[in-house]
Amino acid sequence: VQLQASGGGLVQAGGSLRLSCAASGRTFSNYVMGWFRQAPGKEREFVSHLSSRGGTKYYSDSVKGRFTVSRDNAKNTVYLQMNSLKPEDTAVYYCAASSVVSTWPVERGSQYDYWGQGTLVTVSS
Repeated sequence: VQLQASGGGLVQAGGSLRLSCAASGRTFSNYVMGWFRQAPGKEREFVSHLSSRGGTKYYSDSVKGRFTVSRDNAKNTVYLQMNSLKPEDTAVYYCAASSVVSTWPVERGSQYDYWGQGTLVTVSS
């Protein structure tokens, strides 16, 4: 699976952005899709993921209630709607695909098989 993330940019605190991740290659609907982020000088952290059909979603505590993950399997695309953004949300955001089916949640980077190139989100105060 090849993944291409987009939609990052500069936004003021309190604003919104929607990230997209377009997939190509293998059957997109077979994969759990996740979002991770990495802030400057920090380790990569899990943000959110959803099941292959999109019916089950999981969020980190830091974004719960502000971010919404969704997918459109007909378009081979997963989205991350980010609202009420904070300066601490500033990071490079990565989408990833996982073939794990026996574990939930799927929040470790090592559980993901494919990664996109990342898109930078900068939130100014």
